[in-house]
Amino acid sequence: MIRISHLVHERLMFLFKFLYSPAYVGSVTPSSRFLAKNMIESIPWSEVHAVAELGAGTGAITQYIPSAAKFQPKVLLFEKDQAMQQNLKRRFPNFLCYSDSRELQLAMKNAQIEQLDCIISGLPFFNFPQEMRNQIVEQIHLSLRDGGMFVAFQYSKQMKQQLGEWFDIEEIKFVPMNVPPAFVYVCRKKA
Repeated sequence: MIRISHLVHERLMFLFKFLYSPAYVGSVTPSSRFLAKNMIESIPWSEVHAVAELGAGTGAITQYIPSAAKFQPKVLLFEKDQAMQQNLKRRFPNFLCYSDSRELQLAMKNAQIEQLDCIISGLPFFNFPQEMRNQIVEQIHLSLRDGGMFVAFQYSKQMKQQLGEWFDIEEIKFVPMNVPPAFVYVCRKKA
């Protein structure tokens, strides 16, 4: 019963946040377990010692990191919405939380992380102004080690060209069992 009320609360919070700020939330509901598992399974966790998740929301993807990871990685979570960020801090007390993905390098310095092995993103990139998109993509590129993974979901293929300029896109998976259906970009940092 507690789990069901938690899910209902999560969905209502997401809907409210979307209605209040659709440009930054991007969806009316949290990512489905199908999307979350698809993203998590795209990552070679035996190579991951440090990971960041951008746009962590209510933790729909975050919750799978501890069980997927082969080691206990350092995890940086980024969530702009203060209520969602507080929820993440309560649910994942061992992970560090920050609010602005454009300050990824600063967060890494504070956490004493030289480079990240993987970055997961649920940010609705195409909703952002181009300058903000550029800043975030540059931060991602600077933060990843050579050959590091960038796994992101989007609701369209509109970011394919920009991501292709910075990363080798290994695969784009379509996940129809999500509301709305999503595309998962599995990318590696270009050497």
